Amino acid sequence: MGDLKRTPLYQEHLRLGGRMVEFGGWDMPVQYESIMEEHRAVRTTAGLFDVSHMGEILVKGKDTIAFADYLVTNSVSTLKNGEICYTPMCNEKGGVVDDLLVYRISNSEVLLVVNASNIDKDFNWVLERAKDRDFSITLDNISSKTAQLAFQGPKAEEILKEISQVKLDEIPFYHFIHGKVNGIDCLVSRTGYTGEDGFELYVDTEAAVPLWRKILEIGTPYGVKPAGLGARDLLRFEACYMLYGNELTDEITPLEAGLKWAVKFEKEFYGRQALIEQREEGLEKRLRGIEIIDKGIARHGYEIFAGDENIGWVSSGMLSPSTGKRLALAYLKKGYWKTGTEVFVKIRNKLVKAQVIKTPFYRGSVKSKA
Repeated sequence: MGDLKRTPLYQEHLRLGGRMVEFGGWDMPVQYESIMEEHRAVRTTAGLFDVSHMGEILVKGKDTIAFADYLVTNSVSTLKNGEICYTPMCNEKGGVVDDLLVYRISNSEVLLVVNASNIDKDFNWVLERAKDRDFSITLDNISSKTAQLAFQGPKAEEILKEISQVKLDEIPFYHFIHGKVNGIDCLVSRTGYTGEDGFELYVDTEAAVPLWRKILEIGTPYGVKPAGLGARDLLRFEACYMLYGNELTDEITPLEAGLKWAVKFEKEFYGRQALIEQREEGLEKRLRGIEIIDKGIARHGYEIFAGDENIGWVSSGMLSPSTGKRLALAYLKKGYWKTGTEVFVKIRNKLVKAQVIKTPFYRGSVKSKA
C-alpha cells in the first residue's frame, strides 16, 4: 500500500477537525462537521473543497490540438481558447480509461485534468498514445506542483468576487481565465462537480493555504463551510455526474454510460472503431436512474432483478437529501431501462421494489449542461 499522499492543505484539514480517510491513494477529509451540513451549505450558499488530489497534465507543441482530439472522444479542435470540455478517454475496446476535463489554453497548449486515482495510469496512457503517431508535443505531469480548490454553491460568485481581481461574472460555464484572486495567480474556471454554480481555482502548491484560509474567512459570515469527500460524492450523485470506478471503468463505454453527447464520431479518436460497432449493434446495457419504492438503500455492487433474472447492478446509491428519496444509478440490461419499468434490488438478501426514473435526480444552480 505504501504511504498515502497528502495535499498541501493536509494540516488545514486536521486543524478544522477533518475526519481523514484513504481515497485513491490520498489521505483526504471525508467530512468536517457533518456530511449533511456540508451538503446543505453547498446547495444553499457555498462550500469549499480541497481537490488538489486531482491530476494535471500539460500538453504543449504544434500538434497539441490534433493530439488531444486523437486522445479523447469529445472535440478539442472546436473549442475556442479559454473553453473547456468534459470528455471520456477510451481504450481500443471503447472502455473508459478515465473521464477528464480538457482546458484549451491556446492553439499549442492544453491542460488535462484527470482523476486522482488514475494520475499515473493516465500519464502513462497519454505517453503511449503520443507514440502512436509522430506528434510534435511535449507532456508534463504537473500534478505535484498544482493545487486545486473548488468553491461551489449558488452564492459562490457573490462571495468570491470580494477578493477576486478577475470579473467572475464574465466567465461563462465551462470557460476559464488566468488572473488573480486575493493577489494570487490562479487559473479560474467556472466548473465543478456538484450540480451548483461555482469555480475551480488552480494555483501553485505554496499558494493553496493562504487562498483556502481567505475564502473561508470571507465566506464564513455567509454560512460557507469546508466540505469533504462525503458531501462531494452525495452532491455529484444527485446531479448524476460520473464517479470513475463506479459509473465508469475500462469495461464500460461512454455510450453505455449515457455520454454519447461527449463522443464526436465525425473525428478520429482512439477507440472510435469499437464505439462505432457498438452503436451499430445496439447497447446491451445502459446507465439509468432508479428510485427505491420500498425501504432500503441500494449500494454500489448490489444486484438488480426482474423476476428470477439478474438484469443489472447498482453503480452508486444513496438517500438523497435534496429530494428525500432513496435513489440509485444502475446499469440495466436491454429491455429493462425504459422510464417507469419496475425492477427489484437485492438488499441484504431481500428483493426490494424499485422503479426506473429520469435523471438527473436534482438540478441546482449550475448555469447549463457541460
